[in-house]
Amino acid sequence: MAIRKIIWSVRAKIKRYEILKFYNERNKSNIYSIKLNRKINKDLRLLIRHPNLGTETDIMGVRGLIIENFILFYELDKNIIVVHYIWDSRQNPDELVIK
Repeated sequence: MAIRKIIWSVRAKIKRYEILKFYNERNKSNIYSIKLNRKINKDLRLLIRHPNLGTETDIMGVRGLIIENFILFYELDKNIIVVHYIWDSRQNPDELVIK
């Protein structure tokens, strides 16, 4: 079995940065942001071994992996896992655009 590689879309990278920055500013500390970032990385390593771990979405080929209050939307492409977006599930779902 070939090793799968994680690729973050530009939108997903920006959103991840914004989420971590928000918690740094809101909490006046980076402790939670570090914990959340570690959890995301840990779950991504698990996703590399078990790519169908996330639940199917209405968009063909896109799955959602729940990480605390967030959903990481990704797509499998041979040996690549493309992270399209990370979404805070406490937000209005009408504003969600995955791809």
